[in-house]
Amino acid sequence: MPFGLRKIPFSVQILLGLVLGVALGFLARSNDLSWLTSTLHTVGGLFVQLLKLAVPPLVFTAIVVSVVSLRGVANAARLALKTLLWFGVTALISVGIGIGLGLLTNPGRGVTLDLGGATPPKNTGSWTDFLTGIVPTNPVGAFVEGNVLQIVFLALVVGAAALLVGDAAEPFVALNRSLLEIVQKALWWVIRLAPIGTLGLIGNAVASYGWDLLAPLAKFTTAVYVGCAIVLFVVYPLVLVLAGRLNPLRFFAGAWPAIELAFVSRSSVGTMPVTQRSVERLGVPREYASFAVPFGATTKMDGCAAIYPALAAIFVAQVFGVDLGVTDYLLIAFVSVVGSAATAGLTGAIVMLTLTLSTLGLPLAGAGLLLAIDPILDMIRTATNVAGQALVPTVVAAREGTLDRAAYESAGRRDLTDPEPVADTRPDRQDELSPVPA
Repeated sequence: MPFGLRKIPFSVQILLGLVLGVALGFLARSNDLSWLTSTLHTVGGLFVQLLKLAVPPLVFTAIVVSVVSLRGVANAARLALKTLLWFGVTALISVGIGIGLGLLTNPGRGVTLDLGGATPPKNTGSWTDFLTGIVPTNPVGAFVEGNVLQIVFLALVVGAAALLVGDAAEPFVALNRSLLEIVQKALWWVIRLAPIGTLGLIGNAVASYGWDLLAPLAKFTTAVYVGCAIVLFVVYPLVLVLAGRLNPLRFFAGAWPAIELAFVSRSSVGTMPVTQRSVERLGVPREYASFAVPFGATTKMDGCAAIYPALAAIFVAQVFGVDLGVTDYLLIAFVSVVGSAATAGLTGAIVMLTLTLSTLGLPLAGAGLLLAIDPILDMIRTATNVAGQALVPTVVAAREGTLDRAAYESAGRRDLTDPEPVADTRPDRQDELSPVPA
């Protein structure tokens, strides 16, 4: 990167990329410059592809090293349970906000759409997807397909086995430690390209979709953005203050690069390496972040799996003239809290929506009505997802007494691209990094 740009803070570089991308996107759309749209699409797509390329080796090696580094399986199990608990608590609050906004705004009332053209999406969710999706048919397939949940499962099993084997597994563990350092160094190079990637991603989004598609569904779109904003800037700060005794401004300062990248990339998995780095910069021990962030990237989706399905289900019911009762709203809440795990092998808001619609007995074709504006909605949904994926490990670490509060307080003042890690995973530091007893 040119020396002049090194003097500019990384977050400002991303913001500049965002502004320039919007300008180029409007230029391409208003002047019908297909070559510029194609260029923006290629630049953004390559950046996300590079990030996703690092995900399988990063997740596997980090979790294996983390599990071996933990002093006892009991500690790991307790952390996992507390992480799941907070996933569920924040998801329940989020779906409650989604239902409340749906009842308040009635997003489907008065909407005139061609119901004859509504067809069910190709991918749908089911309650058996979790069981069939978590265990890979073969280990290589999980890495080739980039199925993060399956890789997490494999890494946890291998890490636990290595922990029990003991000294005989040390060469294997040492290899994973070396690979982890190599992957993180290469990933640092990719993260440096984030401003350019942001430019391409947001520019392509503006050039391809614009805002003209929103007119018929303006009320629904506004409700989704307002719901996500409430969760992002009201619910999450309250959780940080009340549960973690943490300053929300410091959290957003540290997590903002990941949230911003999630907004433009529309991919929790693609953003995952940046999310994990942000969480570590916030003072969460690396061995815990290495588990919680990849797991959250596939199962913690407050935007896609809580707010959006609740609002969309109410929208579809109103468009098709179906009255929902109290039982239906309770089912929406249940699906949102539990269903994100059931669709973890097939992540995506449309898959989650079809699971919700089928559970309520609503026509799956209703999901097809929203496909045209899905990319625009997916921006704020994914940003909310990633913020939640960073929030929960931070709160759990704070409550466990393992959060480096000095690092948390200075997270916004340190550059995300600093290659030096915050957490130290050396065996001789284990006494300092192990969770305190509950």
